[in-house]
Amino acid sequence: MNQSLIRKGGAILLVLVVIPFVIFAVPQAVGASNSYVVLSDSMSPSINAGDVVFVGDTSPNEIEEGDVITYERPDESQLITHRVIEVQSEGGETTFRTQGDANEEPDPNPIPAGNVIGVVMFHLPLLGHAISFAGSDLGIVFFVIVPAVGLVISELYDLYKDATAASVEGGGGE
Repeated sequence: MNQSLIRKGGAILLVLVVIPFVIFAVPQAVGASNSYVVLSDSMSPSINAGDVVFVGDTSPNEIEEGDVITYERPDESQLITHRVIEVQSEGGETTFRTQGDANEEPDPNPIPAGNVIGVVMFHLPLLGHAISFAGSDLGIVFFVIVPAVGLVISELYDLYKDATAASVEGGGGE
């Protein structure tokens, strides 16, 4: 097979593998304001644990029943991604009743508009598993320490090879 074709194919494959991670790190590149790894199956089968959701800023006035939103649960710092099942107006303030697609019951409390991060624009399946692994202790060893040690060993080997070649070339005597 042609070497050039193999290199081009390898480069294309590398780009296709790297692009989802770049988009996760810089969600603004695809028009989203944030990206999050989904930790539970409460939205399955539409969004599963290990998927990454890309969330866009949306005015609370534009959020409708059926939209999937990411919000901060009141009085907690936990982010939740659930579907809006009802838009309510209480005392002039908009709130949202939400429910996970896999949950039998709606979430217990309405979500104030101020707690909404945004509407889910799209999601990438399974990417979150790799991102979670990369952030773990084992992932740091695998993606940072092992390559760094390999680079050091490679450089030391090259220095050793250059030193032994120089001593052979210049070491004949007179």
